[in-house]
Amino acid sequence: MQVLQMFYKEKDLVVSATRNAKPISQVAENITVITAQEIENMNAHTVADVLNRIPGLFINFNQDFGATSLLLSQGSEERHVLVVVDGIRWNFLSDGHAETNTIPVGIIERIEVIKGPASSSWGSSLGGVVNIITKDAGKTTRPSGSLSASYGERDTQDYRAQVAGLAGPMGYYLYAGHQESDGLRDGREFVEDYNLYSKFHLPVSSKVNTDFTLGYSEPEVKIGDFPSGDITQKGASRTFFATASLDASLTKELSFAMSFHEFKQRLSLTSDSLGLFGLPWDPPGSLMQDSIYDEENTGGDAKFTWTHGMHTAVFGGEFDRGTLDQTLKAGNLLQLIYGLPAMATTSPGINRWALYANDTIVIDRWSITPGIRYDRNNITGSFVSPSLGVTYRIWRDSILRASVARGFTIPPLSMLSGGTLFAKPNSSLNPEKIMSYQFGGETAALKYFWLKATFFRHEIKDTLTAQYEPFPSPYFTLVNGKKVRRQGGEMELQTVSFYNFYFVGGFSYVHFSPPTEASGTKNSYSYSLGFRYDDNKSIRAELFGHYVWWNLDSRSMAKYDNFLWDLNLAKKIFVQEKTTPELFFTAHNLFNGANYTRPEFKNPQRWVEAGIRIKFK
Repeated sequence: MQVLQMFYKEKDLVVSATRNAKPISQVAENITVITAQEIENMNAHTVADVLNRIPGLFINFNQDFGATSLLLSQGSEERHVLVVVDGIRWNFLSDGHAETNTIPVGIIERIEVIKGPASSSWGSSLGGVVNIITKDAGKTTRPSGSLSASYGERDTQDYRAQVAGLAGPMGYYLYAGHQESDGLRDGREFVEDYNLYSKFHLPVSSKVNTDFTLGYSEPEVKIGDFPSGDITQKGASRTFFATASLDASLTKELSFAMSFHEFKQRLSLTSDSLGLFGLPWDPPGSLMQDSIYDEENTGGDAKFTWTHGMHTAVFGGEFDRGTLDQTLKAGNLLQLIYGLPAMATTSPGINRWALYANDTIVIDRWSITPGIRYDRNNITGSFVSPSLGVTYRIWRDSILRASVARGFTIPPLSMLSGGTLFAKPNSSLNPEKIMSYQFGGETAALKYFWLKATFFRHEIKDTLTAQYEPFPSPYFTLVNGKKVRRQGGEMELQTVSFYNFYFVGGFSYVHFSPPTEASGTKNSYSYSLGFRYDDNKSIRAELFGHYVWWNLDSRSMAKYDNFLWDLNLAKKIFVQEKTTPELFFTAHNLFNGANYTRPEFKNPQRWVEAGIRIKFK
């Protein structure tokens, strides 16, 4: 992970805090950055694999190859975390969560993660923002890029090809990838995923540039068998997105940027009967239920950035229209027992627009950033999100940070209009709201290591709570319920290199008050430990372990007794002036640890893979 600004040059910038590039030393938010090189070093196959290493993020998934996942930040719900790719909101309109296995990791230049509300810049994002920034178009006439292939147990395969360069005045970046696996646990399978991505950069003049992107992916996953519900489940997704953007330098102090996007995603989640109960109207393979969500989002944004003296001010706005075509199918058993219709369709939509402003004011060792945003939509109305962040450089290699922010997350569209098979819609739902306070610092003054610590307190109200009808009815309605407090802390550490060896570590803790309604969880925590070797010539090695204490009720039959350790090895071979081949090997879950939240979501035992990566320039 890219650590403290003091370990890097002042030109290393992040964009997610204010939606404009600024030095890390001026960022008051709790932010972590992961680079393309770090993603490559860990041999990650999905975005969830990458995010699972970040202290403060809790990724709930079965850790199989290409698995679906739920992203939780500092104890948030999955719908509270906003995922952004090329400026596009990736979250489903239907239930609010973001599925990241539709994002190929090979196209990522860096991931910037804000933990805690970021509504003053991004709107609906009570839990945080995962901003995925893709690789740039090429800048040289000679193409550069890479080819890679890996093969592992259970016929697990990952192939990638990418190239960047200049064709006349136009820069280009092209990517193609394919993944598949027979599944690392019986009953599961990552059927396949084909993904394509392209980016084109075309200068209009010396002060005006345009960019265009296109992306497509189509993962299909057999999620697994759920004997307790007598079902086997599979999911098929399809995403397509396109963007067009323009950047212009108007004067030495004033710049302008705007972009437009089109985003379509389709999810089909099918549950078929296992036939365990031997019922004549519920034979094995018969349909239990099928949920199909077709979503489309069209929108754009624009901003002015003004830099003058100690001020860097950003003034922007955005709009989008989202539509959801929802189809819910019920099999014979659900029709017979609960009287559900064979098929129900709804087509809700939402129109949103927002205005935002922030100013980074640098005074000597101080950096002060006030921000505010006004959001409005046609369903839940308007919301104002102010924030204030302060950083103070104690001395050259130590910084203190503090921030206070108000934020929100709008309810999922299915819960507002349409419902699910057993959830009735509630059009009167209000946004969930948060007041957040964070304080921390980081230092390299201890000579042999860098240390970062953050403490947070989140006060949430109008949380969505399930209100069930009397037994035996299975129906429920989401309502705005009680107040919730989440508080805790995070710590990260990295040592200096000693004979090319160094150590990284992380810890995070969240306390819930009152305990979570679903599982009774009072607190959760995680540890990360990594031992790395890099001779900066030809050999890299890493042993990385991760542990999560979920603190779930015993009825969940979860198991999280052990660290999960991964071993990564890489060796460059036959290096030439223009080509660099590299062999790599990964042993996942080296010591056969267990860390899962449901027995149906058991993580794979030890499995290994190996591959080759060839870079050319």
